[in-house]
Amino acid sequence: RSSPDVFESRMEKRNEVKKQPVGYSNQGEFIRCMEEKARPIFFAEGLGTKTSKGGFTKDKTLDSILNVEMVKEKSVEEIKQIWNQYFSAKDTVYAVIPADKFDLIWKRAQKCPSFLYALPRKEGYEFFVGQWSGTELHFTSLINIQTQGETAPSQLVLYHYPELQKEKGIVLMTAEMDSKFLVVREAQCLANQVQLFYATDHSETYELVETFNHRSSEFKYMSVIAELEQSGLGRELRPGQVSDKS
Repeated sequence: RSSPDVFESRMEKRNEVKKQPVGYSNQGEFIRCMEEKARPIFFAEGLGTKTSKGGFTKDKTLDSILNVEMVKEKSVEEIKQIWNQYFSAKDTVYAVIPADKFDLIWKRAQKCPSFLYALPRKEGYEFFVGQWSGTELHFTSLINIQTQGETAPSQLVLYHYPELQKEKGIVLMTAEMDSKFLVVREAQCLANQVQLFYATDHSETYELVETFNHRSSEFKYMSVIAELEQSGLGRELRPGQVSDKS
């Protein structure tokens, strides 16, 4: 297979907040500046983390990232801004998922804990198996599974945190990936497909997930490709497509 092309990430880089002179009265700038100063209070970087095989964090909890009790005092919009602004400066995948959408994904993941995802390459597609383990979703390339079996390491892990789901109506998500195999834009493509197949309102689309889990002999991988192409996800991975390289 040829080497992967870059998929346009939908992450936005925010400009660094500059300090304003004493007496500056713009309230919005003042609030943003205070948020920058408060960020170390909200985030607990590096606390209580253990690295497992493959460089992924073992038992990665929300408390190891975020000061949950302090954040609970914030509004939903403030939490979204804190989460998105923090991770926009990092090379990773992240999201704030509405509680009802995660409820649907989670309910379906219990019944259908694995699925085959397609990642566009220069020629054809590379397939990844996504396997739910609790609220973590582990992605491993199909070729690695075929050659290494159950010992095949994950190349991408999506971490979902439902701690604020009942009180705030949101589920926080971030990820870790093996940069030797994937770049952020490719990981984003796989993460977007989770919502495409598990949170869809179209019964025909989710039926592919059910078929993969319960009627594997009837499963047709070309149907996954057809859904992906119809959705437009990963289109920028193809050579010759116009994409934003910024």
